[in-house]
Amino acid sequence: MIVPGAVPLEQWRSIYRGADARLDPACREAVQRAADTIARIAAGDLAVYGVNTGFGLLASIRIEPADLDTLQRNLVLSHAAGVGDPMPRPVLRLMMALKLASLGRGASGVRLATIDLLEAMLARDLLPVVPAQGSVGASGDLAPLAHMTAAMIGVGEIDTPAGRLPAEQALRDAGLAPLALGPKEGLALLNGTQFSCAYALAGLFEAEALHAAALVAGALSTEAAKGSDTPFDPRIHELRGHRGQIEVAAMLRAMMHGSPLRASHREDDKRVQDPYCLRCQPQVMGAALDLLRQAATTLGTEANSVSDNPLVFADTDEVLSGGNFHAEPVAFAADMIAMALCEIGSLSERRLAMLVDPALSGLPAFLTPRPGLNSGFMIPQVTAAALVSENKQRAWPASVDSIPTSANQEDHVSMAAHGARRLMAMADNTGHVIGIELLAAAQGYDFHAPIESSAAIHAVHRHVRGAVAHLDDDRYFHPDIAAAAQVVRSGKLREIAEAHAVPVPAVAHG
Repeated sequence: MIVPGAVPLEQWRSIYRGADARLDPACREAVQRAADTIARIAAGDLAVYGVNTGFGLLASIRIEPADLDTLQRNLVLSHAAGVGDPMPRPVLRLMMALKLASLGRGASGVRLATIDLLEAMLARDLLPVVPAQGSVGASGDLAPLAHMTAAMIGVGEIDTPAGRLPAEQALRDAGLAPLALGPKEGLALLNGTQFSCAYALAGLFEAEALHAAALVAGALSTEAAKGSDTPFDPRIHELRGHRGQIEVAAMLRAMMHGSPLRASHREDDKRVQDPYCLRCQPQVMGAALDLLRQAATTLGTEANSVSDNPLVFADTDEVLSGGNFHAEPVAFAADMIAMALCEIGSLSERRLAMLVDPALSGLPAFLTPRPGLNSGFMIPQVTAAALVSENKQRAWPASVDSIPTSANQEDHVSMAAHGARRLMAMADNTGHVIGIELLAAAQGYDFHAPIESSAAIHAVHRHVRGAVAHLDDDRYFHPDIAAAAQVVRSGKLREIAEAHAVPVPAVAHG
C-alpha cells in the first residue's frame, strides 16, 4: 500500500522488482479537496497558470471556459514528442507508481477518477509505450509523461498481457474507459520528475546489488591472489572514521575470518604490501557506499515529493506557481550513482588484471594451466577493460549541462533524465565486469586446492562452480560470462555471505 509522502525506499525497490502499487484510500479526501479547489477556480474569473492559461511562454494567453478541456488534451498530444526505444517495463511501472504517489498527496488538483485509472492500469499490467528520449529534466519530464498520459486518454499504444495494442482498445478490453481530462489534469500528469526519478531509483537499486556482489568477488580475489587481511584491521579504519570504509573493512575481514588458505601463507608472504586493488578495497568501496547512501537519501525524498506546478493548497483555496518540477536534486543523485558504478567496475577490473598477471598474482599466466597453447582469461580481461572505459565516458556529470528551452522561458534545465537513463547501461556493464572477475577469482582459487578458504568464501566458490565449470582448456567463453553475470545480478552472493554471518553493507534500508 502506497502512503503518499511516506513511502520507504525498500517499497519502491519492491515495486521496481514487480510488487503491486496501490494507493492508501486515506489519501482520497485530500485529492478530492484539491480537485474541488480547481473546479471553483476554473468556474471563476481569476487567471491561474495551467488551469485557464496557455503554457510556458504562452502563459499570458487566457483560455475561454469552453476550451479548458481541449486545452488539456492539446497539451498532452503536443507534448507527446519523445523518440527512441521504449522505457523498460520495470522502470515504467516505477514511474507510474511515483506519479500515483505524487498525485495522491492532494496538491495537484486531479480528480479521483484520474488516479483510479492510473492505479487500475498498473493493477492490470497495462503499460503505456513511452519513448525514453526527449526530456531535459525541467518543466518536468514532459515528453515521456505526455506519452504515459496519452495512453490514459486513449491515444498511442499500450503493452498488455495479450501484447501491444492501440491504447483505446487496450483500455476497452480491460473494461476501462479512456480519461476525459478536466482543468489542469493534463498539466498535473505531465509536470513532474517521475521519469528521471524512476530511472535514478532503478540505477540506485542496481548499484546497491552490484556493490554487494563486488565486495564478495573482491574477497574471493584476495584469497585467490594470497592477499593479506591486515589492511582490513578495524584499527586502521577507525582512525579515518568514514562509515562506509569501516563497514566494508568489517565485511571483508569477516569473509576471510578463519581461512586456512590465509593461514597457509601468513608467515611467508613475499609481498610487503598488496596492490591497491586489494589493499584499498575498504577505502574505494567504502567511499562508493557513502556516495550511494547520499544519493539514496536524495531520491527517497524526491520519490515522496510533489514536483507538479502550479500546486494546489486547498486549505487556503490557493494555487501557487513555483519550480518543483526542476530535477536538479535527481540530476545530482544520478551523477553520484554514475560515479559509484564507474569506480565499482574500475576496481573490479584492476583485481581481474592483477589475477591474470603472473608477476603480480603468482598464478599461471592468464589463469590457464597450459599458457601459450591456451589464452585463458586474456580476452575476458580485455572485455572488462572495454566496459570500464565505456563507463568512464558515460560517467561525465550530466548535471553540469544545460540548454535553454521554450523560447528562453525555461532557461536552465537539469538534464536529470539523461543522467538517470544512462545508469541502466552502466549497471549492465559493471555487472559483466564483476562477473568476469568472479570467474577469474574462482579459477585462481582452484589452483590452491586442496587448501580451502573460510566457509563463506568457499561457499561462494562452490556456487560459482555450480554455474560455470573450471577452465582447463580454451572453450567458447561467452556463455561463461553470461552465466557469471547472472550470478552477480541474482543477489545470491549477498545471500551466501549473510548465511555465513557476514554483514553485507546495505545502501537503502528505508
